[in-house]
Amino acid sequence: MRLFLLTALTMLAFAANSILNRMALEDGATGPAAFAAIRLVSGALCLWALVAWRSSGRGGGWRPMWQPGGAASLALYVLGFSFAYVSLQAGVGALILFGGVQITMFAGALILRESVPARRWAGAALAFGGLVWLLWPAGGGAAPDPVGAALMAAAALGWGIYSLLGRGATNPLRATAGNFVFAAPLGLLVLAVLPDSATAQGVILAVISGAVTSGCGYALWYAVLPRLGAARAAVAQLCVPVIAAAGGLLLLGEGISLRFAMASALVLGGVLLASLPPSRKAQVLGKDA
Repeated sequence: MRLFLLTALTMLAFAANSILNRMALEDGATGPAAFAAIRLVSGALCLWALVAWRSSGRGGGWRPMWQPGGAASLALYVLGFSFAYVSLQAGVGALILFGGVQITMFAGALILRESVPARRWAGAALAFGGLVWLLWPAGGGAAPDPVGAALMAAAALGWGIYSLLGRGATNPLRATAGNFVFAAPLGLLVLAVLPDSATAQGVILAVISGAVTSGCGYALWYAVLPRLGAARAAVAQLCVPVIAAAGGLLLLGEGISLRFAMASALVLGGVLLASLPPSRKAQVLGKDA
C-alpha cells in the first residue's frame, strides 16, 4: 500500500508538470526555451539546497553525483517536452510521450532480462488502448505536426532512459540533484542559442514545475523505481495523461464526458491489472523452476 501511495503521488506530480507547461505556453508570451531553462535551474537549486541541508547535520559538504546519462536524458526530456507543446495538441502530445515511454521501458525490461508476466502485457495493452481512445482526435483529424511529434518522441526516449537509469539509484535525492545540476547548463545553452522570453506568470509556473513537481517528484520517482521494475513503471505512467486531462477539465470548468470516463476506466483498470503481484501458484511454480 505504501508503494502504491508513493507511486500515485509521483504520477500526480508528473501530471502537474504537463498542466503547468501548457498553462505557461498558452499566453504565447512565454517561450519553450525559457520555461525549460527556468524549470531545470529551479529544480537544481531546490535539490541542491535539500541535499546540502541533509548533509549539514552529518558534518561535511555535498558533491553532485555525476551521472552523464541521467543528466543528458533529463535535459532531452525537459527540452523536447517544452518545445513539442508549441505545435502539438495536448492530447496527441501526451499520447506520443507516454506511448513512447512505455515502448522504451518495455524494451529496456527485455534487454535487461526482467521477467514480464503475461498479465502485465495484458494490462499494458488494455491501458494503452484506453489512452488511444481518450486522446486521439475524434473523427480522425489532421496528422500531428511532424516536428512537434519528433520532439515529443525524443522527450519520450529521454524520459524512458532516465527512468531505466533510476532503477539503480542508491541515493535517490542525491542522484536526482546531480542530474538537475548537470542538466541545467544544457537548458541555459539552448536558451542562449534560441532565446525567448517569459512573463511573470510563466516564471512562477516554471519555478513550481522545476522545484516541486519535477525536482521533488523525480527524487520520489527514483525512490520507488527499484521496487516497481521497468515494465510495471512503464504501465503506471499511463495514468498520467488521464490525470492531466482531468486536471485540465477542472481548471477549464468543463464537464467530464462519457468517453473520458470510460477511457479512464480502461487505463486505470489496465494499470491495476499490470500492478497486481503474481498469484501464489505462479510464485510457487517460479520457485520450482
